[in-house]
Amino acid sequence: MDISQLLTQLPTLIGNAVEANQWIGYGTILLAMFLENLFPPIPSELIMPLGGFYVQQGQLHFLPVVLAGLIGTVFGAFPWYGIGRLVNEKRLENWLSNHGKWIGISPDELSRSRRWFNRYGTALVFWGRLIPGIRTLISVPAGVELMPLLPFVIWTSAGSLIWMILLTSAGYALGESYTNVEIWIDPISKLIKVILALGFVSAFVWIVLRIWKRLYKG
Repeated sequence: MDISQLLTQLPTLIGNAVEANQWIGYGTILLAMFLENLFPPIPSELIMPLGGFYVQQGQLHFLPVVLAGLIGTVFGAFPWYGIGRLVNEKRLENWLSNHGKWIGISPDELSRSRRWFNRYGTALVFWGRLIPGIRTLISVPAGVELMPLLPFVIWTSAGSLIWMILLTSAGYALGESYTNVEIWIDPISKLIKVILALGFVSAFVWIVLRIWKRLYKG
């Protein structure tokens, strides 16, 4: 089964698991989110809102759905983090040039996530988990930059928890229209980007003012 087939059948697979047993349903959501972090074309925007829909239907419970998604996400981040630590960036770019299309990641996307990490520091591991297109890839530069494992896990878990709650809540609120969650979540993602931009601009201005004051006093 290739990625496109998995995407098509994923709602049915999760639905069948929930119908069989709620704990199998939680386990399937966990596994799906683990795979979502390994293969970015599998969207969290489909998996977690579907879990929220089943919460609304009374077949699952909110907290276990969120925890299943969180555990799958955190464990799914480890392989990319490990690749970043073990493989130098040039070799990884060459591999993505030849094979990246099969997992939906291009060398340009890797370079962009690396630039973001170098520019904004380790806090981006937290904020990056809230931005589609960045949330999975941010684990690679964290590994390349040899970010300690414990801070990586803490920041990844914190950002991912917020994302799991947002998506599950959206699925609960939208009900049978859970597949439209991207329309609901897009303004939130844009707001987060604006907040990040304002924060970084403010930090830059603060640094410039401190330098100016020192030069003026000198």
